[in-house]
Amino acid sequence: MIRSYQGKLPQIGAGCYIDPSAQISGDVAIGDRSSVWMNAVLRGDVNAIRVGSCSNVQDCTVLHGQRDLYPVIVGDWVTIGHNATVHGCVVEDECLIGIGARVLNDCRIGKGSIIASGSVVPEHTVVPPRTLWAGVPAKMRRELTDKDRALILEYAQNYLDYVDFYLAEEGALKLK
Repeated sequence: MIRSYQGKLPQIGAGCYIDPSAQISGDVAIGDRSSVWMNAVLRGDVNAIRVGSCSNVQDCTVLHGQRDLYPVIVGDWVTIGHNATVHGCVVEDECLIGIGARVLNDCRIGKGSIIASGSVVPEHTVVPPRTLWAGVPAKMRRELTDKDRALILEYAQNYLDYVDFYLAEEGALKLK
């Protein structure tokens, strides 16, 4: 469901897939060719949410800001795994936020980084570009290689393919 909140209607870019079960409300902008999957929540009620192009927000994920303090800014070619929480933080381009990860207020996830599944990135953490963080609390484990970067982009590309599949399926259903 896409709905207005206090006069602000979410803005959805061209070629996006927004699953009907997703909840998107308020001050939310989603870039071209991005996707929001089953039961995800992007709640732009107390602060803005911005998702770049070619990014994906997977099933049961929550994006929400901190009132009057921290918006959620997600770059281009970002994959946010199932059941993650991204709260009041910045995720730069070409990152992977793993399944069930938690990224808390005032964090900055540097370009090309991976936050491992199940990790909790504490408030105010700055993750340097091209690093892998894991654990509770998350700590830097290593720098990423070119092979790791290719994997991040492969995951994002997979979701661009899924968008095409889902949009084609919807088009076929509408033709019947």
